[in-house]
Formats: sequence, C-alpha cells, structure tokens
Amino acid sequence: MTGADLIVIGGGLHGTSAALQCAQKGLSVILIEKDTAGRHASGVNAGGVRQLGRHVAEIPLSIRSMAMWHHIENIVDDHCGFQPAAQIKVAENEAELATLAARAAELNRLGYDHEVVLSEAELRENLPAVAPHCVGGLASFGDGFAEPYRTVFAFRRKAEAEGVRFFEETRANKVRREGTHFVVETDKGNFTAERVLNCAGAWAGEIAAQLGETAPVEAIAPMMLVAARMPHFCDAVVGATGRPLSFKQMPNGTVVIGGGRRGRADPATNQTHLDFAQLKHTAATAQAIFPIMAGATLVRAWAGIEGRMPDDIPVIGPSSTEEGAYHAFGFSAHGFQLGPGVGSIMAELIVDGRTNAPLEPFSITRFAPPAA
Repeated sequence: MTGADLIVIGGGLHGTSAALQCAQKGLSVILIEKDTAGRHASGVNAGGVRQLGRHVAEIPLSIRSMAMWHHIENIVDDHCGFQPAAQIKVAENEAELATLAARAAELNRLGYDHEVVLSEAELRENLPAVAPHCVGGLASFGDGFAEPYRTVFAFRRKAEAEGVRFFEETRANKVRREGTHFVVETDKGNFTAERVLNCAGAWAGEIAAQLGETAPVEAIAPMMLVAARMPHFCDAVVGATGRPLSFKQMPNGTVVIGGGRRGRADPATNQTHLDFAQLKHTAATAQAIFPIMAGATLVRAWAGIEGRMPDDIPVIGPSSTEEGAYHAFGFSAHGFQLGPGVGSIMAELIVDGRTNAPLEPFSITRFAPPAA
C-alpha cells in the first residue's frame, strides 16, 4: 500500500495546483488521475482568465487568483501563455446596456470597482471591428487569457519538482476510512493518507457519495470552435450579454470561439459528442458581433467534460462528514481562472487548518437533503 500525508483525486488544474501548494507547505502528496493530467475540463477550455461577470460569491476568490496569474511564471516557472487582456461583455441594445450598468452599480455598492461600463464610443475604441448595432459594454481591464493545457502541465511539472507523486491511468474506485487514515482503492492498488482532497470534476459526486455527502454534479460538454488565421482585429476577450459567446483572437491570428453551448457528455466512456446545430448558433453569434467573421474558415471543434453544479458555483471546503476530507469541484465551466487561487486556499485549509477566504457559499452542505 502506497502512503502519503495527502491524496489528491483528480489531475486537473485545481488538483495539480492544490497538490503543488500543499507540497510547498511540507506535506507528502500523491495525486491520482483516472486518465492523464488535464485530460478533461482543465486542458480543453477556452482559457479565459476573467474576473468579469463572476457570481458575487466568487469575486473574492477570483481577485485572489488574479493576483497570482499576473506573476504566474514566478509560481510555476512558466508563463503558461498568460497574456493580460481586457474582458468585455457587449450590449447589443439599450436594454442590455441598462442590465450591465445595473450590474456595475451593484458591484460598486459591494465595494468592487473592477467592472466598468463602456459607452458606445468607448466600446468601439476597444473593439474597432465590433458590429454597428452594438451600443456599449461592460469591461474588466485587469483580466486576460492563457493556454489551458500548457498551464496544467506547468503546475504538474512544478508539483513533481516539489515531490508530488503522480499516478495517471489510475481510477479511484472507492474511498473509505480505516482508523485515522483514508484508503483509496484503485485498479492499480491501494493508497493511504491521513487527508484526501476530492478534485474529481464531473466524477466528484461519486467520491462525495462515498464520504456520505450529496453532490448533484452534472456532466456537461461545452463546445469550442477555432477559425483559421485572420488579419489582426481584436485584442480583448469578448462576450455577449444576451446570448452565449466567448471570443478571442490569439497572437497567431487564429480565433477561438465558445461561450457555453453544449454538446453531449458521456462520463462513463470519457466521450463527448458535438451538436452541430448548436455550433451553428455559436458561429452565427460570433459573426453578428464581429461581421469580419463572415469570411472566416472554421477548422476544428471540440468539447470537454466538465462538472456543473445546480447553482453554477463550485463546492470548495472541508467535508461535512469526514474530518480530513476536502472538496474542490463543480466549477461549472468557469473554473480555469480560479485554479491557482483555489489551490492556495486548499493548502491553507489542509495544512494550516484555516483560511480567510469566504467559503460559506461553496459548502457541500447546501445540497444536503432536508432533515426529516
């Protein structure tokens, strides 16, 4: 039986980040991944590093993580393809602009000033190629984007350098308590540790259930499109207010388009299936916001498997049933930016026993069945 101080289940960005930062605090760490690191959500998402548009409960976590992104090379010895870039949500009519203005006013009331309303002139100054009908927007100028797969592997390499042992192609079949330790049974033998962290993404509900907790994780498959290289026309990461869109032009001229339209996920087989009717809507939205896309050539599409919670915010924090067990999953297709910060929060909880991060909204107990 292989042992350590901590077992992390799941090799996505949150799992590798937590493993690294726990190791840096002195724990011996084993990470178990049923496939390969970054195989699912963390390695195949749009790469947006955004504070813009976050659920209010996530904003403190997002701000903490954003500070780490701006010196990410000092953390993992790799810049992860991170580039500062404005994130802008476009309003296509006055009603949408009023909604964005109300959002900014509410955040200001709560003490946050990172989201700024853009007039029509300011929108065109930042997005010269935007469609004529667009009337304004909402921007977060301290945001950016990065390369997802590169980021996961940068965290993995740094974690291995800090002594973390990775076991890939090793599925956690069962987690059980045995005295003062947890035993994680896998198809390649058993692992044991005093503490266990559930970062299993779309499969995390199974681990939670084995700990006696309810976590209704839905497996989803957000789809992405890539267009061939085009002349430079966009420096920001762009969304739309009234319809799904995530849009950016990469430094090499290619255009990456997403926004949350979904294919079909089959977590039992690790497969996703594209919905080409929905992809057509994604392409149409991109063209509506940026008419220059009418001449684009689409070259590939894909979908990864992600875990979504019913309220679209993650589960982060200690188990409610087992001392020494912790959760960080269910990031609902917007967890990439949070990865570095959530890793540091989990390291504080697991090693120090406390954190100043406001985690109450993310407790797994919010899904517990009502008492009889």
